[in-house]
Amino acid sequence: MNDDFLRRRVVITGMGVIAPPGLELETFWKNVRNGVSSARVVSRFDSSKMPNHLAAEVVGFKPADFMSEKLVKRSDLSTQYAVAAASLALKDAKLNPAELDPDRIGVVEGTTVSGMESTLRGHLIYLKSGYRAINPFDVINAYCGEGSSRIALELGIRGHAITYCSGCASGNDAIGYAFKMVQHDEVDVMVAGATDDNLAEPMFGGFCRLGVMTKNDEEPQRAMRPFDRTRDGFVLGEGSAFLVLEELSHALSRGAQIYAEVLGHGRSCEAFHETNTHPDGYGFRRAMEKALRYARVAASEVDYINAHGTATKFNDPIETRAIKTVFGEHAPRVAISSTKPITGHLMGSAGAVEAVVCALALKHQELPPTINLRDPDADCDLDYVPGRPRPYPLRVAMNLNAGFGGKNACLLMRSWSTDA
Repeated sequence: MNDDFLRRRVVITGMGVIAPPGLELETFWKNVRNGVSSARVVSRFDSSKMPNHLAAEVVGFKPADFMSEKLVKRSDLSTQYAVAAASLALKDAKLNPAELDPDRIGVVEGTTVSGMESTLRGHLIYLKSGYRAINPFDVINAYCGEGSSRIALELGIRGHAITYCSGCASGNDAIGYAFKMVQHDEVDVMVAGATDDNLAEPMFGGFCRLGVMTKNDEEPQRAMRPFDRTRDGFVLGEGSAFLVLEELSHALSRGAQIYAEVLGHGRSCEAFHETNTHPDGYGFRRAMEKALRYARVAASEVDYINAHGTATKFNDPIETRAIKTVFGEHAPRVAISSTKPITGHLMGSAGAVEAVVCALALKHQELPPTINLRDPDADCDLDYVPGRPRPYPLRVAMNLNAGFGGKNACLLMRSWSTDA
């Protein structure tokens, strides 16, 4: 069969965010493009006995706006975020699943620690009172696929539902899976994104032990400094983002708004180390190369990369090295930014939130900044759009993420116009 026959064009027609920079797209984009950091001293628990104290928390979220009070009481925060963000994405796309062929729409969710809240609660109750005291809903919530199941249940999506878990690459992988489902004519519409609630005390304490979070809490908004010589780690965050991916003719036939076109997805596994990135950027490089090859896009066509950019000692120069290898002489002309100092590092939902950033950058033709970059590392010598946003005629954007265990994922998008 001709491969081109299977490659239907896929566009983004709706987006929803429940994230530290904002709970709706306009506020979210305003804070991202203006470089307003969400980093604050964590308020959800007492971190005074821990070496790290900053987090990027979701503020002002009202789960009862998206689900019943009864369900709010028995569901984990990560699931609440996911249902809300997916609901907002469908609303933004002006789509009602009940009006579509049920076999032509699906949902895919990415996550890393979905269900941890219920797992911890159930374990503590068991230790204190025995198994008869365990809430059976904690078992359901602890199942890592509960997020996609709950989205499907709440929104009436009956085609299929699936959950991806590939560490911090989960969001990109979920969107990449959805993209290929639509492109290969399995469905016409996919609701795709990711969610994570990373701010439970044991999770936060575990990241303290890993030594990957910044200890610079005197100026929280300036604490996370990707590509800077003085960087010392990231700010842990939480939240969710979902996108509606739709086959082009399906979108055009109903007069849908289009944010951007999805072109390709590539992923890799380094099989190198539990947490550390391969020193030569092997995984980053292969994921980028695969995405470019699948999309049939030359490296010289890419204008912007939303980098993984974790502000850790090893990641930033390795990621820079990988970009130089893939892009060659074009590398100095590619604009690169890490928006994690603004959003926090949302782990499994990082890729989905940053996919929203890429789509909005393409729509508004503006490069979001890397804030807090004042003293660039000698090994980080590319254009990281320091400090301020920059208007730019964007054509192709790349979203790059890496996760524990050496999992890497890359998405490619293109700006949309009626002439495209």
